[in-house]
Amino acid sequence: MSVLPLVLTSGWASGVNAYAVVLLLGIFGATGLSDDVPEALQRPEILVTVGVLFLCEAVADKIPYVDSVWDSVHTVIRPAVGAWVGALLAGQSGSLSDLTAALLGGSTALASHTVKAGTRMAVNTSPEPFSNIAVSTVEDLGVAGVVTLAVFHPWAAAVVAGALLFTGLAVLCFLLSRVRLFLRRRARRREERRTAAAVERPPGGTPYADRD
Repeated sequence: MSVLPLVLTSGWASGVNAYAVVLLLGIFGATGLSDDVPEALQRPEILVTVGVLFLCEAVADKIPYVDSVWDSVHTVIRPAVGAWVGALLAGQSGSLSDLTAALLGGSTALASHTVKAGTRMAVNTSPEPFSNIAVSTVEDLGVAGVVTLAVFHPWAAAVVAGALLFTGLAVLCFLLSRVRLFLRRRARRREERRTAAAVERPPGGTPYADRD
């Protein structure tokens, strides 16, 4: 069977949480639940490392503004992991060239990372922290569910990942438009307050309201 759907799915998931992808695939391979997982992903040192990093991301990803800093740091890491996993899967399967799989995995990871990072920037405009926790939890569960589905039903998982990616892009465009509107309104209110303050207190003079 072609490894293409697994490459696309793992690429999408890597853009959201690269450490969870490597950890889940490694566990599936190490426990014998899947024969499609390369040995490199099953090595104990790899599993321990990504396990620790996954825990770090699980915390950082739920703190407002810290999540955006974390995302900016992973702008290169997540696509690189998506490309690496794709190349390993292709090498294990032999049904797709390593270079093609790396390009597919990396580009898909970059697209989903853009959706994740942009969505988080929009969510961070809310004054309360609970939306960050909710969004992060949904993302983690989504990655776990899609990767698990990909191991047993790769084509179905690829369809789900594709739908999530396009939906995410649409939601991101909507959120960014709302954020731009919010920023324009805030800038206009600030300008109105500065203008009102300048009228009440002319330069070098006494406020008009205090004059006889």
